[in-house]
Amino acid sequence: MTIIYLNGEYLPLEKATVSVEDRGFLFADGVYEVVRYYQGRPFQLEAHLQRLQRSAQGACLPLPKAVAELPAIIARLLAENNLQDTNFYIECTRGTAHPRTHAFPAEPHPTLLVMPQPIHSLPAEARTRGVSAITVPDLRWQRCDIKSIMLLPNVMAKTQARERGAFEAILVRDGIVTEGSSTNIFAVLDGVLATHPANHHILGGITRQIVLQLAAALRIPVREEPFTVEQMYHAQEVFLTSTTSEVLPITQIDGQTIGNGQPGPVTMRLFQSFQRMTEREG
Repeated sequence: MTIIYLNGEYLPLEKATVSVEDRGFLFADGVYEVVRYYQGRPFQLEAHLQRLQRSAQGACLPLPKAVAELPAIIARLLAENNLQDTNFYIECTRGTAHPRTHAFPAEPHPTLLVMPQPIHSLPAEARTRGVSAITVPDLRWQRCDIKSIMLLPNVMAKTQARERGAFEAILVRDGIVTEGSSTNIFAVLDGVLATHPANHHILGGITRQIVLQLAAALRIPVREEPFTVEQMYHAQEVFLTSTTSEVLPITQIDGQTIGNGQPGPVTMRLFQSFQRMTEREG
């Protein structure tokens, strides 16, 4: 029986409910984070909480006071659920308001949810052989830097990938690669590690930022500049990053082989450095 936190209460997941008038339910009016724990220790928790604050500010969403207690809330959930390696999903909506109306309520009553989620195993040999991806149009809004629960375009893209036997959908806006449906995308172009700049067209991932720091420490040249789909097809290496997938090589996109069809040396150096970091900090 999984115990979760909802608006000040610790209760079984099966008994947790929110009002049908919650604006998260009616308008997708909310923000969220996913934090990974390794051996019972958080990885980059403070960075995730800072991004939660930025997302809330971008959405003009007042966070409840309990957000300041999130480390303690998660610690209790770890203990009550007897967990070590897990993800924690954190969601804050603008809460219940009556009657339903598009404009923000004058006095919001935010909803705060925290619940553990299992770590889903990657496909067999994903690390050693890489995964495949497809490209799809980026249909999202102009504030992708806000980690909003409004994820329908992402969900549709991920479903297209699954239906075509791919691991990820890479989003493309006006011929430019932005990011994945739930990941950030990197490519090695002429020996330089490239990724889309962290502006309003992408969500600046925590793992993305860690990889940039690791690349600097390893003296791998980096360029935070947009690149095209054609450039990506002809890249020496492509990989994705996320809290749940960490650093994962992509060896086929739209049926085209990337590089020599095997995880490349830059990808593997960064993954190994990332692993060492999680062992030290996680």
